[in-house]
Amino acid sequence: MICLWDPVNLINTALCIIVLVLGLSVYKKKKNDLAKAVAIAFGLFALSHIMNLLAWAGALIGLQIIIRVLAYLIVIFALLK
Repeated sequence: MICLWDPVNLINTALCIIVLVLGLSVYKKKKNDLAKAVAIAFGLFALSHIMNLLAWAGALIGLQIIIRVLAYLIVIFALLK
């Protein structure tokens, strides 16, 4: 398996995972739907970055686009709610 350890993708992945964990933590404590939506969106962003790190993005570019658009839409709808 090819791994592309690009520092930008690695840092983005780590930060997305941190936001995911914090969002789920806030949701668990306060049952805040906005925190849950942000956590899910950043989980999707993390998945997209992991695809880049594993060099799957080229073969699955359509899926990566869908994942990122879905993540942005989740954030947009959560903020409008």
